[in-house]
Amino acid sequence: MKCGTITMHSIIGSNRIDPSYHLSDAIWFRNLQNKLPYGNVHIKNVVEKVFLGNIFSRIFVKDKEHGIPYLSASDTVLADLNTNRFLSKKQSEKLNYLKLHKNWILITCSGTIGNVIFTNSTFEGRIATHDLIRVVPDDSKMLKGVVYAYLSSKYGYCQLTQSKFGGVVKHINADHVYDISIPLFPTPCQEEVNNLINDASKLREEATAMLTTARIYLKSRAGLRDLTTDDYDYFGQHSNNREISCFIRSIKDINTTTFNAFNHSERIRTKILPELKNCNTISLYEALDTNKLQSPIGVSVKELEEGHGIMLINQSDIFNQHIKGKWVVNRPQYKKYLLRKGEILIAKIGTLGENETFCRCMYVGDELNGQLVSSAFYRMSTVEGIPSGYLYAWLSSDYGFRLIRYTQYGTKQCYPNPKLLYTLPIPILEREDMDKIHTMVNEAYSKQYEANLKEKRAIKLVEKEIESVNKKLKCNTRG
Repeated sequence: MKCGTITMHSIIGSNRIDPSYHLSDAIWFRNLQNKLPYGNVHIKNVVEKVFLGNIFSRIFVKDKEHGIPYLSASDTVLADLNTNRFLSKKQSEKLNYLKLHKNWILITCSGTIGNVIFTNSTFEGRIATHDLIRVVPDDSKMLKGVVYAYLSSKYGYCQLTQSKFGGVVKHINADHVYDISIPLFPTPCQEEVNNLINDASKLREEATAMLTTARIYLKSRAGLRDLTTDDYDYFGQHSNNREISCFIRSIKDINTTTFNAFNHSERIRTKILPELKNCNTISLYEALDTNKLQSPIGVSVKELEEGHGIMLINQSDIFNQHIKGKWVVNRPQYKKYLLRKGEILIAKIGTLGENETFCRCMYVGDELNGQLVSSAFYRMSTVEGIPSGYLYAWLSSDYGFRLIRYTQYGTKQCYPNPKLLYTLPIPILEREDMDKIHTMVNEAYSKQYEANLKEKRAIKLVEKEIESVNKKLKCNTRG
């Protein structure tokens, strides 16, 4: 509980009477900033523009041949932006102003508010929801990396969320962002912060390109084509002329393991599996070490303050660009369940929506090494001779994802059937090719980790600059 005294003058000046506004940490932070010797300026004076789109109804189409990639607000924080959702090209012509471009700053403004994203080339040309504040920087007024780092800091976050409004679902608008004050940091500080943010952005672009190249190279060496939506069954936008998935199976093919119709998909059986007959394959069971598929231990969720105990990562966190879990009590029995670099995770609980994380894979690189994950994953390591990065590249490809989904069972909540997972075919290439793909995957995840470190360092520099100046002022006052 927070308690405090507010003057009538502060109420009149803000036009707000809700306690959450007047007891926000943003007021204390703003007073702290006002003591800085180099002054403050409003965001509206250091950027080209800040804007929020108009509400529109979405017309989705089945694939990229007929549409433009679409991102929701929650998609923009993901490390992989390929969500398999496409807006009609005809509709997108009217929504050109909502297309994203490199070096913009995005701010989530409904529900989960205050998440800040710096766009790189992978965002270019995608249409994002109207429900996302777009900040277009102007380097001639203030370097874009500085604006982003400040808004991502605790000082920026408090100002972003102070003016939230609404009942169950909270919102902020473009005017709130316009009025945020940002310190006019010294030039050396601005340049250092901006360079770190730009370096991080470039590293993420390189990492994304490297993972894409690894999957393309794998399919090329295995003699496999790209899949289309006609090659598999899915829940999502269908064209009117799509053939209905209807087939007959012998009673001999039906048992307690494979009763689900999805496990007998005619499209998978006649269009995807035959593609793999032209290359040497082994089963997933043969590719895994003696531990096979493991499920992490269930964790008692007793939340602590950030930095205390151990961080628990779940499915909704792990696929984000910045992985942030819950901090829980660290117990001795968790030690043997901590992730090890080179392991592969499969999200094992969810629904069959095309943009859901269910059945998607994650590689354990430097970012996840030594971390604790929830029991909502299958965890695996490879045998000697099968590089883990290579297996990840296959399981995270369009073939791997569709084959994993092919094993699902359940009703409202679905799960991959482990018995069927073990039978998944894994192409085996020349060792030199598999090692090359493994190296690309490891380098990509190292670049992602380095990018996150640089970004965190930039944000910390901004916070330390504000705090260090105020410490000096306090010391001078005492002196």
